[in-house]
Amino acid sequence: MIYEKENVLNFLPHRDPFLFVDSISEVQLPEAANGKNDLTTKDLVGSTVKGHFFTRADHPIFAGHFPGKPILPGVVQVEMMAQVSSFCLSKIHKDSSNLEMDVALLGVSDAKFRKPVLPDYELEIRTTCTKVRGGFMNHDCEIYHNGELMSQASVFATISFKEKE
Repeated sequence: MIYEKENVLNFLPHRDPFLFVDSISEVQLPEAANGKNDLTTKDLVGSTVKGHFFTRADHPIFAGHFPGKPILPGVVQVEMMAQVSSFCLSKIHKDSSNLEMDVALLGVSDAKFRKPVLPDYELEIRTTCTKVRGGFMNHDCEIYHNGELMSQASVFATISFKEKE
């Protein structure tokens, strides 16, 4: 793994019960950006991230959605995709321990929830950065369980970093 839970917590501002990333196993830059020393966000177009999340049966979200028939809400799946997608920026901000991330999900398009995501699923989240303009980024994202496509969406967000006070 590239990022275990402790590293994820150092990078993302999210915390339980709204942290939906357990680990990151891969962050790949596009071919043209490999070897560059001074990467910018524009260099991230085409980068891919692979993250993981285990849907614990005791997660509080399952208590209310739905009692007796727990299903991970689509909105949580979209949030999961957005959280994983932000790790493409780890190639620019390699040491984020003194940085604070400011992130906002601005839009979602083409969301499809193909199969229900249930408790005790090991999920693999794959994202590809498709566009960068200023501090705005688009990512195409997919969630898999046992190699089966569960859901997909395109997410649009703004992400920036500032030094911690």
